[in-house]
Amino acid sequence: MKLYDEIPGERPVTPLLDTLDTPAALRAMNAGQLAQLADELRAYLLYSVGVSGGHFGAGLGVVELTVALHHALETPHDRLVWDVGHQAYPHKILTGRRDRLGTIRQLGGLAPFPTRFESEYDTFGVGHSSTSVSAALGMAIAARQKGEKRRVVAVIGDGALTAGLAYEALCHAGSLDVDLLVILNDNDMSISENVGAMSHYLARVLSGKLYSSIREGSKKLIRRMPTVWELARRSEEHVKGMVLPGTLFEELGMNYIGPVDGHDVGVLLKTLTNVRDLPGPQFLHVVTRKGKGYAPAEADPILWHGPGPFDPDRGVILKSGPSQGKTYSALFGDWLCDMAEADERVIGITPAMREGSGMVEFSRRFPARYFDVGICEQHAVTLGAGLACEGARPVVAIYSSFLQRGYDQLVHDVALQNLPVVFALDRGGLVGNDGPTHHGAYDLSFLRCIPNMVVMAPADENECRQMLYTGITLDGPSAVRYPRGYGPGAPIETAMRALPLGKAQVRRRGRGVALLAFGALVPTAEQVAAELDATVVNMRFVKPLDEELVLAMAESHDALVTLEDNAVMGGAGSAVAECLAAHRVLVPLLNLGIPDHYIEHGSREENLEAAGLDAASVLEAVRAWQRRPELRTVGEA
Repeated sequence: MKLYDEIPGERPVTPLLDTLDTPAALRAMNAGQLAQLADELRAYLLYSVGVSGGHFGAGLGVVELTVALHHALETPHDRLVWDVGHQAYPHKILTGRRDRLGTIRQLGGLAPFPTRFESEYDTFGVGHSSTSVSAALGMAIAARQKGEKRRVVAVIGDGALTAGLAYEALCHAGSLDVDLLVILNDNDMSISENVGAMSHYLARVLSGKLYSSIREGSKKLIRRMPTVWELARRSEEHVKGMVLPGTLFEELGMNYIGPVDGHDVGVLLKTLTNVRDLPGPQFLHVVTRKGKGYAPAEADPILWHGPGPFDPDRGVILKSGPSQGKTYSALFGDWLCDMAEADERVIGITPAMREGSGMVEFSRRFPARYFDVGICEQHAVTLGAGLACEGARPVVAIYSSFLQRGYDQLVHDVALQNLPVVFALDRGGLVGNDGPTHHGAYDLSFLRCIPNMVVMAPADENECRQMLYTGITLDGPSAVRYPRGYGPGAPIETAMRALPLGKAQVRRRGRGVALLAFGALVPTAEQVAAELDATVVNMRFVKPLDEELVLAMAESHDALVTLEDNAVMGGAGSAVAECLAAHRVLVPLLNLGIPDHYIEHGSREENLEAAGLDAASVLEAVRAWQRRPELRTVGEA
């Protein structure tokens, strides 16, 4: 295997890979050809993702596994389910999408994750982690019900294995007589370093040399003396008890096999060929290295988890955004450190998003008050609730789309008990390249309907800092939602002050139309207002809504337009409509937000344009709406 120090600047020579349009041709190759194919696949992956950017660290680690899987399985008849999809780029290359991989995550290009409508080889479209085992189990049960001979394989990472859904599915599978193979891709990584007891357990399994030697020796014995299989199995259980605790996965009802070197194509192929036809639920433990074959990614797999496009001359990550200023994530991290310095009750919680949420410095400065709980969004929320019960001031830093997984806990464990938990919601609105699985398009809708919740949407960086402080001063739950990346570049005040609860801010006085803007779309509203000579209100609070100002705007303007980077249905604009209806105020009202369909991957700017939320689209929408007939009552001609 070649170790690359740089991203190939030109397309590498890949004679074997170029002959593959489907995995069928791969299955005709011998072991030597497969090893060469793996080398070519890794080189091409480096080159193509160097053009596009994307999540390629995990993909580099499963090159050999992907080759072996498509050789051992009759895909697409056999089902292959990839968890999350960060590791699925080699799969896309081998399944007819090689020449389009450079378009991944771009508008009109390949989806960043397995997507059912893109290819018959993509058996399940994934979003959250730990979904693969449940989906694959469902497919296996369906195959049995229909009497179809079909192999079903789920590939899950050790990071994803920290999530509760995986255990729910494993426990269910272990109780069923169903043909399912679960492959654990163990690279000791999540988004960050993997955490928790499971990580420690797997490390102990791998360090158990005596256990491994005994197990391998028993296999040889069993092959020579098949009649003593049952005796050997029972003996093995006793030996394991003396060397290590009983294998967890076997206790769940799975037949545990491994660990296996995930970078040896020959070993993988032999193992998969033997395991694929075994009856009942099987669990194969494969050990890989994230970033395998690219020296910088091997040395720093966190940095190279999902970089942007590379400089073709230097092979480094390109910086994006303004040369001055901070991202919202970095701003949050600074605030959290400042807040922790000022108040010893402050606790920071993240479901494996330390880097993405800007918590690296906090984790270093306040390790006793920092908790990475793994990919466990539900646990993160309720952990915060428990801390709040005992007088702590927990801050749960979580992506908007990931809070959806912990919604039940938000309702029952936090809001119902009116506990002071602050939710710092990164990636609010349309986030761009990762597409609909990661768009934070619904949080304003699903948060504002919950009693006791305070929901804030900052217009700029400084307002975000002050809102976070406002939240931590409250005696009940609150959420501050902000977009990915950079804001408009507002100066940031060091001093922290609580904003008046439920009070909006008039940014511009105009006439005719009042634009009521929430969060990241306030600058857009200001651009539109300059063309219309309209009033602009930075609403700040989605809940409680500044009803007094809304009614004043209705009284003094001919029409109201709401703007939000959230679903129109049930969003902040709906709150304005409810306010007007409750006070029997009749005024033309236009609600603009994310339409009722999924917005695909592309840049944030392209996504906003597709949703009709860029300045030009908003201006045209308002003008077109103004040209419509006058307000009329139902039944009027």
